[in-house]
Amino acid sequence: MTGFSVTPVTGLPELREGDDLAGAIVERIDLADGDVVVVAQKAISKVEGRVVAVADIEASEQARELAADTDPRRIQVILDEAAELVRTRPPLIIARTKHGFVCGSAGVDASNAPEEGTLVLLPLDPDGSAARLRDELRERTGANVGVLVTDSFGRPWRAGTTDVAIGAAGVEVLRILDGEKDPAGYELHATRMALGDQIAGAAQLVFGKLDRVPVAVVRGLDVAGDQTAAELVIPPETDLFR
Repeated sequence: MTGFSVTPVTGLPELREGDDLAGAIVERIDLADGDVVVVAQKAISKVEGRVVAVADIEASEQARELAADTDPRRIQVILDEAAELVRTRPPLIIARTKHGFVCGSAGVDASNAPEEGTLVLLPLDPDGSAARLRDELRERTGANVGVLVTDSFGRPWRAGTTDVAIGAAGVEVLRILDGEKDPAGYELHATRMALGDQIAGAAQLVFGKLDRVPVAVVRGLDVAGDQTAAELVIPPETDLFR
């Protein structure tokens, strides 16, 4: 077994709608076949224009009820992004997004927003975003890389957050070991490794919440595949935490 490396892509500018993210990446790091380019969701959302100004939002009665002593306009954005409210403790909201993700605030976040008074939303189609970036990187460099789009999620029964994969292209995100046997001969029946989330968590170590490093390159892993991050989402009908 060999090791792997995680390299931050530093020096990226503050990203805006329409910016050339692929170009900015290849200007700052050389890519090779098998690399996984991990991109924080906010970088994708910014270049795709998934940013809203709080001043443009009108809060509903439901938003005002859930806001407690916070800005109800932010709560309204969360409600707009949510397909289902899973748990609420005003002003805290855990929601199922239209993508199927269960996360705090439906992924709506003010941290690292492009300017004061704005909120960053999740990409409309994170898997599609990953696929487009992968194609652009391959066109620019000729390298056959994988791409993960990540975001920070909390987890039941565990303190703190870790990055998980919400978009993927060219990566094996879920390794199913059912039917394999361990060294003692025991046959595995329900063993599935969330490789996409593991890689996302490794990349988060070099992102840093305050360092404004939204891209990293993971090298040395044999994880090429054709899965999407949607395969990591548990369907509501089998979700034991509902």
